[in-house]
Amino acid sequence: MMERQDDEETPLLQRPEQPTTTRTPLPWDQLWIILFSQLSDPLSSQTLTPFTPQLIRDIGVIHGDESQVGYYVGILQSSYYAVHALTIFHWGQLSDHIGRKPVILTALLAISVSMFSFGLSKTFLALVFSRAVCGAFDASSSVIESMVMDITDATNMPKAYSYMPIPWMIGAVVGPLIGGSLSRPADRFPGIFGRSELLKTYPYLLPCSIPTIFVSVAWLVAYFGLQESVSSTRTPLWELVKRGCIRKSYAKPRQPSSNVLVNPGKVQSKPLPLRALLTPKVSTVTASYATMGLFRIAFSLVLPVFYATPIELGGLSLDPPRIGAILAASGAAQVIFQLVFYARLHDRFGAGPLNITGISSSIPIVILFPVINTLARVHGIGLAVWLCVAIQHALTISLTMCHPCLALFIRAAAPNRASLGATNGIVQMFNTGARIIAPASAASIFSYSMQEGHDAWLVYYFLMAIAFLAVGTSLLLPRDLSVWEDHQ
Repeated sequence: MMERQDDEETPLLQRPEQPTTTRTPLPWDQLWIILFSQLSDPLSSQTLTPFTPQLIRDIGVIHGDESQVGYYVGILQSSYYAVHALTIFHWGQLSDHIGRKPVILTALLAISVSMFSFGLSKTFLALVFSRAVCGAFDASSSVIESMVMDITDATNMPKAYSYMPIPWMIGAVVGPLIGGSLSRPADRFPGIFGRSELLKTYPYLLPCSIPTIFVSVAWLVAYFGLQESVSSTRTPLWELVKRGCIRKSYAKPRQPSSNVLVNPGKVQSKPLPLRALLTPKVSTVTASYATMGLFRIAFSLVLPVFYATPIELGGLSLDPPRIGAILAASGAAQVIFQLVFYARLHDRFGAGPLNITGISSSIPIVILFPVINTLARVHGIGLAVWLCVAIQHALTISLTMCHPCLALFIRAAAPNRASLGATNGIVQMFNTGARIIAPASAASIFSYSMQEGHDAWLVYYFLMAIAFLAVGTSLLLPRDLSVWEDHQ
């Protein structure tokens, strides 16, 4: 009891003295391949962003009604996430049986084929089908995270996760440049592509081909260089099919796993069924991850719209180049901070306090929206406004620490190491659901609040409610990660 009392009286950002442990070196021979493969997902999705509205106009599905462009773009984006949410758990579960590498190779192949198909599509139904196929087979991000958990341990996993945002940052910068500069090449560069009938017939094939080629290279690199992180006693896929797929395969005992994450003497080698995975720990970390993701996605959608909205309607009246510069600078700062400081902060304070501190920053982030607009109304866009914008983006840096912290909780919450992929799949399934709900709800509420006669702060009430919900779920997690690890 005295030990528990001492722990409860420890300040939020101070950890009890821990014995010094030797940090395991990062397995760079595998980690660089993982990071290279992970770039395929953001590069492909971000390449589509700049030209998708014009593509919707070109295929004629809106019949000249410009107000319908956003509607069809939303359907196209949702088609990916809706199918992704239905399949991501099953891919994670399958990776526990047949290994991570086959699932990652399947995902890379699906991204490559769907991107090429997207560039050749001439109807809206074909576009939706291409994105749905990609969503159904693209389990790369979830399974890659499970693989990082496999090849690291408690001493070097925080450092490994400090590198995970790099592919997403590169994809967010390079993807729009590819999509924006290479779409409709016959019209934009007639001296180079003007004679190509193929590019005249399929004006968006070239920007889709660049990610296709890159993903194909990533597939080859992963095929020849990536080593399987699940033990050699994994179940062959054909054997799973013969037994009636995964659910019936649990009846047959398996040999103990040699996974590097398993602690000798505490091995539970058999992947567990879904019902056995839904433990209080998994449910708690899933709720925290999903609510954090819900806020981040809603905030990411509202932020550029707020910048572009006229000051008199509640925004900041910034032009697109300035908005892009702000977002690019903020993204770069987040990556640099996580690379340089996250592992050190984790060693000093621990995953629990860092996660609570990060998600709590969402509350002042929301409060700063009306503050910035009020200052712009009264004093114009001056030093005070830019100072508040800088503070808001500095707080988002704190928010980015939540993702690697929650990854550690996912690893600790898994009932056993053989079910790590399925556990991660459950969390990512609910996170994908948040990615479906957040954009549509946040955009609709923001548009509604901007209309005459409505409360202009309604969208901020909505964001604040999500922020408090995310803080509440984060408080359900233990402050000390070892509490879960010791009882695993």
